Amino acid sequence: MTDAEKRDAELARATVGERIPHNAQITLLDYDPAWPEIYAALEGTIRTALGETVRLIEHAGSTSVPGLPAKPIIDIVLAVPDSADEASYVPHLEAVGFRLRIREPEWYEHRVLKRADPDVNLHVFTEGCREIEKMLLFRDWLRTHPEDRDLYASEKRRLGAQTWQHIQNYADAKTTVVEEIMARAGWTPD
Repeated sequence: MTDAEKRDAELARATVGERIPHNAQITLLDYDPAWPEIYAALEGTIRTALGETVRLIEHAGSTSVPGLPAKPIIDIVLAVPDSADEASYVPHLEAVGFRLRIREPEWYEHRVLKRADPDVNLHVFTEGCREIEKMLLFRDWLRTHPEDRDLYASEKRRLGAQTWQHIQNYADAKTTVVEEIMARAGWTPD
């Protein structure tokens, strides 16, 4: 089994509900200055739903970097006391339109909840998880280093023009350029 096939099998196991193939190119839009406003409204909704359970909430991903093209999906990173304790936050988020779609207990107890209109990927980790630090470092580096933002944008466009069975395959294909940029940002892997 190839690494790609192994990763696909892992994602199939992690998916909650039906896994629907994408089988298309990736739609990338030019940066939209409305994205931070959309995030701010979503942050308010999440904070209201979860109260003190929210330990950290940040706009992450490409929609959080001015000048970077992105899929029109707002990525949010949320830290809670224990992301494995789904009962403490998932029902509250479901009540405001989110659905649990990914459960990865072997990878930082990561959970992804999705919501449509606007499209959102809500990444949930336990407070203090190193992956949160990595995601925010990448965002902040791209915000302040236009040469790496442009390099990343170029790779996104190149890869986005290909047909992908699953969007995660596209995300995984960006790993090499992400690791290259993270090394310049000073990130040292575990």
